[in-house]
Amino acid sequence: MKHPLIKQGLTVVIAGALALALAACTNSENNDPPPAPEPTNTTEQQPNDATTTLNPDEPAWSLDTSPIDLTWFVGASWYAHSWGESLASKYVTEKTGVNVKLEVPSGEPNEQITLMMTSGKLPDLISLGSWETAVTKLWEGDHVYALNELADQYDPYFFKVAGDGTLKWYRQENGNTYGVPNDSYSPNLMHETGMTAANQTFLVRKDLYEDMGRPDLSTPEGFLDALQKLKDEFSTYKGQPMSPFFAQGNVPYGMTEYLQNLLAIPHEKDGQVYDRMTDPDYITWLKTFRTAYERGLINVDFLVDSDTQVEEKTNNARYFMMVREWTGMAAVNPMLSASANPDSYYIAVDGPQNSKGDSAKLFPGNMDGWMVTMISKSTPHPERAIRFLTYLTSEEGQRDLFLGKEGETWDMVGGEPQLKPEMVSLLESDIERLEKEYGIMDTYWMLRNPVIVNQWRPEKAPVIKQMEDFANAQADIDSGIYKGLDPLGDSDVAVDWARISQNWEEVLPELITAKDEAAFDKIFSSYLDRRDSYGFAEVMAHRQAELDARKTKMAE
Repeated sequence: MKHPLIKQGLTVVIAGALALALAACTNSENNDPPPAPEPTNTTEQQPNDATTTLNPDEPAWSLDTSPIDLTWFVGASWYAHSWGESLASKYVTEKTGVNVKLEVPSGEPNEQITLMMTSGKLPDLISLGSWETAVTKLWEGDHVYALNELADQYDPYFFKVAGDGTLKWYRQENGNTYGVPNDSYSPNLMHETGMTAANQTFLVRKDLYEDMGRPDLSTPEGFLDALQKLKDEFSTYKGQPMSPFFAQGNVPYGMTEYLQNLLAIPHEKDGQVYDRMTDPDYITWLKTFRTAYERGLINVDFLVDSDTQVEEKTNNARYFMMVREWTGMAAVNPMLSASANPDSYYIAVDGPQNSKGDSAKLFPGNMDGWMVTMISKSTPHPERAIRFLTYLTSEEGQRDLFLGKEGETWDMVGGEPQLKPEMVSLLESDIERLEKEYGIMDTYWMLRNPVIVNQWRPEKAPVIKQMEDFANAQADIDSGIYKGLDPLGDSDVAVDWARISQNWEEVLPELITAKDEAAFDKIFSSYLDRRDSYGFAEVMAHRQAELDARKTKMAE
């Protein structure tokens, strides 16, 4: 049933944004872009609409459905979908006239977009992670349009689907908003609906965990004992060596922020941003991993494995424990549960905890969203771009792209859209075919709004729902405000932070492989000294100012 907050959510949640959105957006004197087409009035751009008055209560995409190509850069090298072959994408193109040419980076999204900025040839639409430094460069270099200005001129209906609350939260000092995020959640919405979007979990392979007697993994002692039992009794699986441990995102994510959230380490104390890196419980657990390495209970594969190796091990259930987002297992768990060993799938359990035994405090969704989509000033069709963007963020566009075409992939049942049974079956058994042939559900997630689409999702399989429920139960709903406090971009403090972060990625493997605890302490102390010399005090001051500004916004 449609949630009563959907209309409200459209005015509160869908956003034009990113984690840096509270920073000032000023033009860069040293990075001016080449001349780009400026929006002109509607009658000049569309002579067929010369007598048409734009209605703020109606979407403007239907005013011009002539064929047009828009290039769309998706800042994820792993994104493998195309446009024009799947049912949903063909349906959207037939309806709107917009054919999308998807582009993905061959390497780092930041580097590729930076090169494009230098050349002056940017795609029409750009979706980048809200944390990416290139986002700030796009804004500061005046490479992307202010969406509110385009909407004023070409499609005022945008303000209905973007929402005044969103525009206020992400508005820059110059009064403009430059992007629309996907997967954006407000704290109020999470409290009222129970949808937290938390996806961080500590996973174990169900059969091994139960064969061990469901050991306590929340203490260093229990963690090490379980690893010892794995080595002694379950070291191989199907003739291949088991990998005891995996941390998603390696050092910068899995072994740092993610592990700190599992340990419920606070983000602030007495109103001041807290240095989580020096928290005693975090240090204790890093030393626990060092001990595990010294005893031969873990190896360094979790720090060096390629994406291909991780995928191969995951698909063959060769990990025992994982610090991993449950969403990354949504396709794997059903496959494992349908295999010859149906209990080889993964379940969420209590992993490492702090010395007080507190439950994890996992990041929920937040207003910043995941990726932010912008319209570049390189586009020769700003009017069609903003109208297409507005359409996709509206409930109509969300339905068309998420569910596909009525009668073919979904039917109206009791006044509500419902996936056909055969689509639900494909979702559970062959998601690759579902995405390639039909392109529905989460295939084209670049502007996905969970407030709208989650009402149309079928009930999840038990092997997926267990992980999701566990994450929701441990979500720290109000902690989204702490995500993305770090400085990004080209400022001095951002450069300082990049240097500190890079050094940490080099230091943590040294800590885990240190020969003894004394060596660990020496390596860590040296890192803290370097961190100070690189400008850590300025980084902390930036975080504090960012947090204070966000609190002010939340209070408005």
